[in-house]
Amino acid sequence: MNMKDSKPGDLVQITTDKEILKGILMPRPELLKENITVLKLDNGYNIGIEQDKIKQIKTIKGYTPIKPKKIQHKQDKSLPNVAILSTGGTISSKIDYKTGGVYADYTAEDFVEMCPELKDIANLKSKKIMGLMSEDINPDNWQEMANLISKEIKDVDGIVVTHGTDTMHFSSAALSFLLKTGKPIILTGAQRSIDRGSSDAFMNLICSVNAAANFKGAGVYICMHGSSSDDHCLLIRGTKVRKMHTSRRDAFRPINEKPIAKVFPDANIEILNDNFPKKSDQLELDNKFEKKTALITVYPGMDPSILDHYIDKGYKGIVLAATALGHVPTIEKEYSLLEGIQKATKKGIPVIIATQTIYGRTHPFVYTNLRKLSVQNNCIFAEDMLPEVAYVKLGWVLAHTTDLKKVKEMMLTNYHGEITERSDSNAFLI
Repeated sequence: MNMKDSKPGDLVQITTDKEILKGILMPRPELLKENITVLKLDNGYNIGIEQDKIKQIKTIKGYTPIKPKKIQHKQDKSLPNVAILSTGGTISSKIDYKTGGVYADYTAEDFVEMCPELKDIANLKSKKIMGLMSEDINPDNWQEMANLISKEIKDVDGIVVTHGTDTMHFSSAALSFLLKTGKPIILTGAQRSIDRGSSDAFMNLICSVNAAANFKGAGVYICMHGSSSDDHCLLIRGTKVRKMHTSRRDAFRPINEKPIAKVFPDANIEILNDNFPKKSDQLELDNKFEKKTALITVYPGMDPSILDHYIDKGYKGIVLAATALGHVPTIEKEYSLLEGIQKATKKGIPVIIATQTIYGRTHPFVYTNLRKLSVQNNCIFAEDMLPEVAYVKLGWVLAHTTDLKKVKEMMLTNYHGEITERSDSNAFLI
């Protein structure tokens, strides 16, 4: 077998002991064994052939890689200016169907090629700032994003950050605290890959550029499909949003408050909730985060020593995603978290109580066991903050102070709409 002259993407003829096959030579996925050659047949299916059964691979036609088209678009001085910063994810990728490979390094021209409507909404510039699946994004990346956004936002009317969807709501919360801005920062992504007819990528991008260009508010928001149809997107506050479905196009929902607006692909914006900061010249990078901050889900039968693990590891703060109003196992000594909580607070480690029910709010006094946490052990109840938001906020707070009294004061201060005075009962139905 001679493969020296054949490379992925080439049209080849493979001769085996039993047959002659013709198709496109494909890259071998990492999950396959090294002795497997992958061929895409004319019918579109891929097959794997053991290399010791191959007698010859003959190149019929060499492969020429796809090169993105470079179409220059004139700047329209009458339009707003928007920067698109790509962090990775499906929305930032193009697929080469011959090889199945993906490349991503979009320019503004590439985005306009994808969505010609964009050129009528804003003048675009684009930059790839990282290339990560969202499950791999961490606090270091949040800080890097905040730093780069602070540099780009000075010269534009708004910013769109394309992002993988799995942890987008973590990043929107983090950017809300790390970067105070008088302009809109819009995070968006795609639930369905850009090569599928049902992809949500195009409308999400169009609506997000519209929001970045024309929304009269400031701060960090997520803009994604508002329904399973292609009728509108929802603009949702970055500290009041959560991914609530693994695959639906309208997976991102507002939590405990109404969405800020409906954003339509025809450039209209319908305000639904006018509780948002207005545009200004404010720009402050507050790029600090204490990475030794833990988020722990409470569940029946959990091992209380998990708290000892974080304490012994030198963690500075703990958020408990407790049940309902803020309950944790209390009575049965084998499972009670009280001893671990007491150990933490005596060491000056704040323990924050959020609720895993997502909707609704915690309460420190309704039941006796809640009072044991709030009164006897100085736990800080997180009002109606999402557990993820409480975690991000605590990491930001601890980077500024470790004084328990000051930590409590800052955690219960509403900086970016993360706490509502009264939960909107209608928000549950949206």
